[in-house]
Amino acid sequence: MKAFTYERAGSPEEAASIAARPGTKVIAGGTNLLDLMKIQVEAPEHLVDVNRMPGLDRIEDTEEGGLRIGTLVRNSDLASDTRVRVRYPVLSRALLAGANGQLRNKATTGGNLLQRTRCYYFYDPSKPCNKRQPGSGCSAIGGFNRIHAVVGASEQCIAVHPSDMAVAMRVLDAQVETVRPQGGRRVIPIADFHRLPGNTPQQDATLEAGEIITAVTLPPPPPGVQLYRKVRDRASFAFALVSVAAIVDAHGGSIRGARLAFGGLAHKPWRVTAAEDALAGKPAQQRAFDDAADAVLQGARGQGHNEFKIPLTRRVLAGVLAEATHA
Repeated sequence: MKAFTYERAGSPEEAASIAARPGTKVIAGGTNLLDLMKIQVEAPEHLVDVNRMPGLDRIEDTEEGGLRIGTLVRNSDLASDTRVRVRYPVLSRALLAGANGQLRNKATTGGNLLQRTRCYYFYDPSKPCNKRQPGSGCSAIGGFNRIHAVVGASEQCIAVHPSDMAVAMRVLDAQVETVRPQGGRRVIPIADFHRLPGNTPQQDATLEAGEIITAVTLPPPPPGVQLYRKVRDRASFAFALVSVAAIVDAHGGSIRGARLAFGGLAHKPWRVTAAEDALAGKPAQQRAFDDAADAVLQGARGQGHNEFKIPLTRRVLAGVLAEATHA
């Protein structure tokens, strides 16, 4: 680990002003950043600690009937909150499917959204990686790519986003609140927060330099059964090969409406409106499930080792929909 300087910020505005300086990174739980610093994938000259900022570790009801989750709320606290467990069980289940208890006790809401890919080559400074060093190439294309993207990828990068929480946030239509370094605040729909790689795979999110997440807001819970299913190599402490967050409103054998978001498939939580439209008003039968999967996987392309994700996505989605419509 390279030497760095350190200071604590007392407010989001102060943190954003400091974070805008070149060579500066924000640290909260540090569960991802510190790992990357140890192998010098990240080598910040300065760290600004945001853990002491008051009021950002709270979960509060909104006037509209939703929840406002401070950026410093720990994953374990969010998963166990009664309001989350009762009104947003898909989020609680997604959080509990991630990492392990020790890491969930440290990891924060804002940091979870911003965690970086677990691509093997991104973590290996001896290998070319456009995300780590733009223009150097993508070692995963033509390399060992079992965990990599089958949709939304580019010739520059086939990495996937690792967060379970972000997939649940996507299906819930969360909004991300931020503070900008020059002052002022903005609200970013979760659909617009994460980026596909395109020609700039080094940019994971749409935040400006120095922009700080202050909270994530959830709207009132939609009607329907909420499920989160994650397929992985181990029963715990493993990232998703394929995951599905689903909210399905069904009655009398018919699907009135559905929301679907997927992890492990793309550089961002993957949600396709056409897949949800393919289910609305249809009988809860395999044909409708297949039509939804076709929409989710339109243009899907394996890279060799990860081709199994395409049929696996179909099976996982069908299983989730069958469970939700018979609940």
